[in-house]
Amino acid sequence: MIQIKRLSSTDCGFTAALEKTIAFEGVQNAAVDSTVADILANIKKRGDEALLEYTRCFDHLDAISIAELELPKKDLQQALQILPAFQREALEQAADRVHTFHKKQLVKSWSYTELDGTLLGQKITPLNRVGLYVPGGKASYPSSVLMNAIPAKVAGVDELIMVVPTPDNKKNDLVLAAAMICEVDRVFTIGGAQAIGALAYGTKTIPKVDKLVGPGNAYVAAAKRQVFGVVGIDMVAGPSEILVICDGKTDPDWIAMDLFSQAEHDELAQAILLSPDAEFIDSVTASINRQLEGMLRKIVIRSSLVNRGALIQVRNLDEACDIANHIAPEHLELSVEQPEKWVDKIRHAGTIFLGRYTSVALGDYCAGPNHVLPTSGTARFSSPLGVYDFQKRSNLIQVSKQGAATLGAIASVLANGESLQAHAMSAEYRYKKNN
Repeated sequence: MIQIKRLSSTDCGFTAALEKTIAFEGVQNAAVDSTVADILANIKKRGDEALLEYTRCFDHLDAISIAELELPKKDLQQALQILPAFQREALEQAADRVHTFHKKQLVKSWSYTELDGTLLGQKITPLNRVGLYVPGGKASYPSSVLMNAIPAKVAGVDELIMVVPTPDNKKNDLVLAAAMICEVDRVFTIGGAQAIGALAYGTKTIPKVDKLVGPGNAYVAAAKRQVFGVVGIDMVAGPSEILVICDGKTDPDWIAMDLFSQAEHDELAQAILLSPDAEFIDSVTASINRQLEGMLRKIVIRSSLVNRGALIQVRNLDEACDIANHIAPEHLELSVEQPEKWVDKIRHAGTIFLGRYTSVALGDYCAGPNHVLPTSGTARFSSPLGVYDFQKRSNLIQVSKQGAATLGAIASVLANGESLQAHAMSAEYRYKKNN
């Protein structure tokens, strides 16, 4: 029988127990950081030559040049064509839904003109070039291609370069087909920290990008942290998280499987249930024990639930929402009657799944909203990946002659107050010499 932490909000010491449960130090590791720093320095110094060496060593691809590791469009097209019809249709349907959702995020340039003729506004422009990292080897995620590439394309990014490791030249047709559907511009079969370095610094073959997005292992995450500032990054994501608030009226088998759905990602993933109904928590516990043995990833799920999971009895749903806001989870299910009544009480969550029929799995693959979400409590100040992450804003200021007098006088006072004489005089010249 699996032993999952059982808590009650009425217990003495509950707050401390909750803090211990949700505490996560992150994945930074001094040895990993040091190794990655050496790899990045080597890529920056030696470019393609170093990249080839790492690719031969880690992925066992004996290429003569990096150009050999770029996949032609016909390979992507072939991967799409050979997919079984049901897989191709699922990919295309998911892509259509993700595209439809993200088109609604597009923001256009705007401006307004004041009475004296001064124009103020913002110009919205897409990034020129973006690098997309897609995991390969043990795990392949076509859904990551959809969720990262589609908002970039909707934003109008000029060039999207995908890197995906293919150890021993084993390619995943679903990943390549997803790249074709998403109109990825170039695909290189490279991976690891060395691929991040190549995209961040540029090599003779691989152009430097403006931003890096996409998930990866600890070495990829460390590389993204270290190149931030040279290029932009989406986020450095922690383990997957799910928090379910349930009133006790949803099928306990559904809730148990929802907890499994994120626990199966990683031993460090976190799955938490909040409910005011003690008997329902008992039923979910029984379901977990009954269903676990049939799961392909039962060892990972068991480890995740035992070490980081929790089943928490709360006083009521109001308190459940307060606890959820404190945790700020990546995925939050409101598996309750009238979920719209409770959604306004949630301030901090990556995605909120409303109602009994809305499982996190649907959001992971095909509902439409992005599945790249803030983790480890960062939903308190971060948002899901979206079109806005591939756009930048430039302010517009066009001051009229009359406006130069009005604004110049204000600026002069404030600049002199900061002892910045040239600032003050620059503003004054435009109205004092015109009078």
